[in-house]
Order: sequence, then structure tokens, then C-alpha cells
Amino acid sequence: MALNPGQHYGEWKDVLVSAGVREARLHDARHTAATFLLVLGVAQRAVMDVMGWSKISMAQRYQHVPDDLRRNIASQVGGLLWKTPNDDEDGSPKDTQKAG
Repeated sequence: MALNPGQHYGEWKDVLVSAGVREARLHDARHTAATFLLVLGVAQRAVMDVMGWSKISMAQRYQHVPDDLRRNIASQVGGLLWKTPNDDEDGSPKDTQKAG
């Protein structure tokens, strides 16, 4: 059952105060929830189910890719493209120090 922001305005404000969170619209919470699910790597089909969406366009509207996630993706791609001779097969640096 969908929430009506106007009808639940007072309850929403109480939740924000109780949680010690800055003032925000109930609608903003949908963007935050959708973005958190993206950051957590939740499968798109599962995100759609949790959020109550039937079209992928809703994910495109509500999910926002944070800069940290963009940097992480770029780093992972870079690691695949530019392995050095000192990298193990998994891309991590080889341990060149011998135990002794």
C-alpha cells in the first residue's frame, strides 16, 4: 500500500526527529533507499520488487550513482586493464619479500 505524503506528514516528521536526521521530504527517502540498494549491489529485479516498481525507468529515475561508487568502478576496470608484471593472477601485488 502506497503512503500518501500529505496524510503521513506528521508521522514522517516524528520519525526524522526521533532518528536525529535532518528535515527531508518523504519522497526524498525513496531516492535514498533506491540509491542505498544500488550501492549494496542488490540485483535490479530485487530493487524493483522492494521499491514496488514495474518498470526499469523508475530505477533510472530514483537511483543516483555516488562519486565513491564511480571511483570504485573505475579502479576495478583499471585493475583489469593495466595489470603489472608484479601482480598475481587476481590483480593484487605479489609478495616479493621472502620469509626468513
